[in-house]
Amino acid sequence: MKRPAATILLAASALSGCASGPAADNAALAAQVTAAERAFADSMARRDFAAFQRFLADDAVFYGPAAAQRGKAEVAGFWKQYFNGQKAPFSWAPDRVDVLESGLLAYSSGPVHDAEGRLIARFNSVWRQEAPGQWKVVFDKGEPVCNPAASARQ
Repeated sequence: MKRPAATILLAASALSGCASGPAADNAALAAQVTAAERAFADSMARRDFAAFQRFLADDAVFYGPAAAQRGKAEVAGFWKQYFNGQKAPFSWAPDRVDVLESGLLAYSSGPVHDAEGRLIARFNSVWRQEAPGQWKVVFDKGEPVCNPAASARQ
């Protein structure tokens, strides 16, 4: 018995759709990354260096003022200085999160405030989903914000 070509194509199409699984729910993934970013920032506010380190990918790259820190150990070593003292020297929160359709990488960005609440920078981070619902920072870079009032005084 011969099957019509259309039936075979339809079956092949259905099977290939099953093999790739359902598309990731981008809004849910963005919510996961937002929560991860907030928890990451909260580790600084709570002065919990061990928790901070858990958000770092093993191959993380953080861009500092003079050079990039490469790898979890080097990043953590550099950031340890920001956990000295009882009050965090700065804080941050995401105001933008985008996730690739693949659900594997995400971008987060937002304002950075000094200990007195003044806007001093904007952070930009790339997150990688390493297991379902588990996001780690792979790239991070902050950029100082322009201060128009200070520029006008010079």
